Amino acid sequence: MHIDPNHLAALSAVLRLGSFDLAAHALHVTPSAISQRIKALEERIGASVVHRGQPCEATPIGARLAKHAEDIGLLHGALMRDLGLERDQTPSRLRIAVNADSLATWFVTAMADVDGILFDLVLDDQDHSAEWLRRGEVSAAVTALQSPIVGCDMHALGALPYIATAHPDFIKRWFADGVTAQSIRRAPCLTFNQKDQLQRRWIEHNIGEGLVPPEHYLPSSQAFVDAALSGVGWGMNPALLVIGHLEHGTLQPLIPDSTLSVPLSWQVSRVMAPALAPVTKAVLKSARQYLN
Repeated sequence: MHIDPNHLAALSAVLRLGSFDLAAHALHVTPSAISQRIKALEERIGASVVHRGQPCEATPIGARLAKHAEDIGLLHGALMRDLGLERDQTPSRLRIAVNADSLATWFVTAMADVDGILFDLVLDDQDHSAEWLRRGEVSAAVTALQSPIVGCDMHALGALPYIATAHPDFIKRWFADGVTAQSIRRAPCLTFNQKDQLQRRWIEHNIGEGLVPPEHYLPSSQAFVDAALSGVGWGMNPALLVIGHLEHGTLQPLIPDSTLSVPLSWQVSRVMAPALAPVTKAVLKSARQYLN
């Protein structure tokens, strides 16, 4: 089935910008033209591609088509680069799944080393980001998975070390008699979201199994640090984010020398791997600089 590239471009613009009017402005056409192209695309494939609202959102089919359009742009850019031909000045768009702690510590450095790419990052736990690749919704992912996903190339990145940290006053209040099974059941801990298992993994490794502390949910890497500094709770913070606070004593480890290291890998769709070679190079370079 042939799909008009103009129709795919209209879909990508609508979903990226959230409205037909903004998409029309970006593509230098009228809103009516955008509407006609979306209607023609839906008639062509026999299904709705956009939930019309404020903002417009993709249907499952629309999301796959939009990613296909982005992949075409990346492949076209790679071809022009390989042939030494002058490229269109419009940057390609790349959708990647990445965990919040990688984004907060080392991944932005990789982004800064890549020209001609607009990044569309999907945040998910490192234990779950691989699912975005399996569903075909992203072209690459930073994941804790240490075996290749079917149809993907895998590159080991190193490990991101985490330290169970809290404010000294918090430790005095909740762990005056040490970090024990009894105290860990009472002391509030910080959890990113329901997918986050780092705190429980640390507890199992250092204290015992079956211990469930009371939890605050804070879906932000920086909020984790801020909450620990404010005495809200203890949490597994990336060493890269708290090393200064540990040196100054504003945060302390719950148990010395109890670092939990999470191995990470870069997995990229094999079909897209050649086009994403510059991105992979930048990701590996940044990982070597920051990860263990």
